[in-house]
Amino acid sequence: MKINSVELAVSAVRRSQYPEGSLPEFLLVGRSNVGKSSFINALVNRKNIARISSMPGKTQTLNFYLVNEGFYLVDVPGYGYAAVNRKVQEKFGKMIEEYLEKRENMRRVFLLIDFRIKPTEDDLLMYHFLKYYNIPVTIVATKVDKVGASKKEKNKKAILDAFDLVMGDDLVLFSSVTKLGRDDILKRIEDLVIETI
Repeated sequence: MKINSVELAVSAVRRSQYPEGSLPEFLLVGRSNVGKSSFINALVNRKNIARISSMPGKTQTLNFYLVNEGFYLVDVPGYGYAAVNRKVQEKFGKMIEEYLEKRENMRRVFLLIDFRIKPTEDDLLMYHFLKYYNIPVTIVATKVDKVGASKKEKNKKAILDAFDLVMGDDLVLFSSVTKLGRDDILKRIEDLVIETI
Protein backbone atom coordinates (compact mmCIF):
# COMPACT_ATOMS: atom_id res chain seq x y z
CA MET A 1 0.00 0.00 0.00
CA LYS A 2 1.33 3.41 -0.98
CA ILE A 3 0.53 6.26 1.40
CA ASN A 4 -0.53 9.25 -0.69
CA SER A 5 -2.16 11.46 1.92
CA VAL A 6 -2.57 11.69 5.68
CA GLU A 7 -4.05 14.32 7.97
CA LEU A 8 -5.19 14.65 11.55
CA ALA A 9 -8.91 14.93 10.76
CA VAL A 10 -10.54 14.96 14.20
CA SER A 11 -9.56 15.06 17.88
CA ALA A 12 -12.51 13.77 19.89
CA VAL A 13 -13.38 13.28 23.54
CA ARG A 14 -16.93 12.00 23.00
CA ARG A 15 -18.95 10.02 20.51
CA SER A 16 -20.71 13.03 18.98
CA GLN A 17 -17.30 14.30 17.79
CA TYR A 18 -16.26 11.14 15.91
CA PRO A 19 -15.94 11.48 12.12
CA GLU A 20 -19.13 10.83 10.18
CA GLY A 21 -19.39 8.19 7.49
CA SER A 22 -18.44 4.53 7.41
CA LEU A 23 -14.72 4.48 6.59
CA PRO A 24 -12.92 1.61 8.36
CA GLU A 25 -10.97 2.51 11.51
CA PHE A 26 -7.95 0.91 13.15
CA LEU A 27 -7.42 1.61 16.83
CA LEU A 28 -3.92 2.01 18.28
CA VAL A 29 -3.53 1.30 21.98
CA GLY A 30 -0.52 0.91 24.23
CA ARG A 31 1.29 2.09 27.31
CA SER A 32 2.48 5.66 27.42
CA ASN A 33 6.00 5.81 26.01
CA VAL A 34 5.65 2.58 23.97
CA GLY A 35 6.21 4.51 20.72
CA LYS A 36 2.71 5.02 19.29
CA SER A 37 3.60 8.36 17.67
CA SER A 38 6.74 6.85 16.11
CA PHE A 39 4.64 3.89 14.94
CA ILE A 40 2.13 6.20 13.22
CA ASN A 41 4.86 8.30 11.62
CA ALA A 42 6.69 5.19 10.34
CA LEU A 43 3.47 3.65 9.05
CA VAL A 44 2.38 6.71 7.05
CA ASN A 45 5.97 7.60 6.10
CA ARG A 46 5.86 11.12 7.54
CA LYS A 47 8.29 12.62 10.02
CA ASN A 48 5.94 14.33 12.44
CA ILE A 49 2.29 13.83 11.56
CA ALA A 50 1.96 12.44 15.10
CA ARG A 51 3.79 14.59 17.61
CA ILE A 52 6.39 12.71 19.62
CA SER A 53 6.47 14.08 23.14
CA SER A 54 9.22 13.84 25.73
CA MET A 55 6.37 13.73 28.25
CA PRO A 56 4.49 10.41 28.29
CA GLY A 57 0.74 10.78 28.75
CA LYS A 58 0.50 13.77 26.41
CA THR A 59 -2.28 12.40 24.15
CA GLN A 60 -5.56 13.23 25.90
CA THR A 61 -8.04 12.82 23.04
CA LEU A 62 -8.96 10.20 20.44
CA ASN A 63 -7.02 11.38 17.40
CA PHE A 64 -8.43 10.27 14.03
CA TYR A 65 -5.79 10.31 11.27
CA LEU A 66 -7.37 10.09 7.82
CA VAL A 67 -5.11 8.07 5.50
CA ASN A 68 -5.47 7.99 1.69
CA GLU A 69 -9.00 9.31 2.27
CA GLY A 70 -9.89 5.64 2.72
CA PHE A 71 -9.44 4.73 6.40
CA TYR A 72 -8.60 6.15 9.83
CA LEU A 73 -5.84 5.34 12.28
CA VAL A 74 -7.27 6.16 15.71
CA ASP A 75 -4.71 6.98 18.40
CA VAL A 76 -5.93 6.90 22.00
CA PRO A 77 -4.34 8.08 25.27
CA GLY A 78 -1.63 5.75 26.54
CA TYR A 79 -2.30 3.74 29.68
CA GLY A 80 -0.21 2.95 32.75
CA TYR A 81 1.48 6.31 33.19
CA ALA A 82 1.66 7.19 36.89
CA ALA A 83 2.01 10.96 36.44
CA VAL A 84 -1.51 11.17 35.00
CA ASN A 85 -3.81 11.35 38.01
CA ARG A 86 -6.47 8.71 38.75
CA LYS A 87 -9.41 10.94 37.74
CA VAL A 88 -7.87 11.65 34.32
CA GLN A 89 -7.06 7.93 33.87
CA GLU A 90 -10.71 7.06 34.57
CA LYS A 91 -11.83 9.67 32.00
CA PHE A 92 -9.48 8.10 29.41
CA GLY A 93 -10.86 4.64 30.28
CA LYS A 94 -14.47 5.76 29.75
CA MET A 95 -13.54 7.49 26.49
CA ILE A 96 -11.93 4.31 25.10
CA GLU A 97 -14.72 2.07 26.42
CA GLU A 98 -17.36 4.23 24.75
CA TYR A 99 -15.47 3.95 21.46
CA LEU A 100 -15.08 0.15 21.73
CA GLU A 101 -18.72 -0.42 22.70
CA LYS A 102 -20.35 1.81 20.11
CA ARG A 103 -18.08 2.17 17.09
CA GLU A 104 -19.12 -0.09 14.21
CA ASN A 105 -16.43 1.25 11.85
CA MET A 106 -13.60 -0.30 13.90
CA ARG A 107 -11.98 -3.22 12.09
CA ARG A 108 -8.96 -4.16 14.22
CA VAL A 109 -6.88 -3.04 17.18
CA PHE A 110 -3.12 -2.74 17.09
CA LEU A 111 -1.92 -3.23 20.67
CA LEU A 112 1.60 -1.83 20.96
CA ILE A 113 3.98 -3.29 23.53
CA ASP A 114 7.70 -2.77 24.17
CA PHE A 115 9.70 -5.70 22.74
CA ARG A 116 12.55 -5.06 25.21
CA ILE A 117 10.53 -6.03 28.27
CA LYS A 118 7.99 -8.68 29.25
CA PRO A 119 4.37 -7.63 28.65
CA THR A 120 3.19 -5.66 31.67
CA GLU A 121 0.08 -6.35 33.69
CA ASP A 122 -1.51 -3.32 31.97
CA ASP A 123 -0.73 -4.83 28.54
CA LEU A 124 -2.38 -8.12 29.49
CA LEU A 125 -5.38 -6.33 31.02
CA MET A 126 -5.84 -4.35 27.80
CA TYR A 127 -5.69 -7.53 25.70
CA HIS A 128 -8.33 -9.25 27.87
CA PHE A 129 -10.45 -6.09 27.82
CA LEU A 130 -10.41 -6.15 23.99
CA LYS A 131 -11.23 -9.86 23.93
CA TYR A 132 -14.22 -9.18 26.21
CA TYR A 133 -15.61 -7.17 23.26
CA ASN A 134 -14.52 -9.88 20.75
CA ILE A 135 -12.30 -7.40 18.93
CA PRO A 136 -9.56 -8.81 16.65
CA VAL A 137 -6.09 -7.78 17.83
CA THR A 138 -2.61 -7.59 16.36
CA ILE A 139 0.09 -7.29 19.01
CA VAL A 140 2.79 -4.94 17.71
CA ALA A 141 6.11 -5.36 19.52
CA THR A 142 7.93 -2.03 19.07
CA LYS A 143 11.61 -1.07 19.42
CA VAL A 144 12.81 -4.41 18.03
CA ASP A 145 15.95 -2.69 16.71
CA LYS A 146 17.05 -2.11 20.32
CA VAL A 147 17.23 -5.86 21.09
CA GLY A 148 20.26 -7.95 20.15
CA ALA A 149 19.84 -10.88 17.74
CA SER A 150 20.58 -13.44 20.48
CA LYS A 151 17.65 -12.25 22.62
CA LYS A 152 15.03 -11.84 19.89
CA GLU A 153 13.61 -15.40 19.96
CA LYS A 154 13.53 -15.45 23.78
CA ASN A 155 11.64 -12.13 23.91
CA LYS A 156 9.22 -13.22 21.19
CA LYS A 157 8.46 -16.47 23.06
CA ALA A 158 7.89 -14.52 26.30
CA ILE A 159 5.30 -12.35 24.52
CA LEU A 160 3.47 -15.29 22.92
CA ASP A 161 3.44 -17.19 26.24
CA ALA A 162 2.13 -14.18 28.15
CA PHE A 163 -0.72 -13.33 25.77
CA ASP A 164 -1.76 -16.85 24.70
CA LEU A 165 -3.33 -15.32 21.57
CA VAL A 166 -6.75 -16.49 20.45
CA MET A 167 -7.37 -17.71 16.92
CA GLY A 168 -7.24 -14.82 14.45
CA ASP A 169 -4.97 -12.63 16.58
CA ASP A 170 -1.29 -12.30 15.71
CA LEU A 171 2.07 -10.75 16.59
CA VAL A 172 4.15 -8.40 14.42
CA LEU A 173 7.70 -7.37 15.35
CA PHE A 174 8.12 -3.69 14.52
CA SER A 175 10.80 -1.03 14.36
CA SER A 176 10.12 2.58 13.45
CA VAL A 177 13.89 2.92 12.79
CA THR A 178 14.43 0.02 10.36
CA LYS A 179 10.75 -0.14 9.24
CA LEU A 180 10.66 -3.86 10.10
CA GLY A 181 7.01 -4.97 10.19
CA ARG A 182 5.67 -1.88 8.39
CA ASP A 183 4.66 -3.80 5.25
CA ASP A 184 2.99 -6.51 7.37
CA ILE A 185 0.83 -3.94 9.18
CA LEU A 186 -0.08 -2.10 5.97
CA LYS A 187 -1.02 -5.42 4.32
CA ARG A 188 -3.39 -6.26 7.20
CA ILE A 189 -4.98 -2.82 6.93
CA GLU A 190 -5.26 -3.03 3.13
CA ASP A 191 -6.94 -6.46 3.28
CA LEU A 192 -9.50 -5.23 5.81
CA VAL A 193 -10.18 -2.01 3.87
CA ILE A 194 -10.78 -4.05 0.69
CA GLU A 195 -13.16 -6.34 2.63
CA THR A 196 -15.17 -3.28 3.69
CA ILE A 197 -15.67 -1.87 0.19
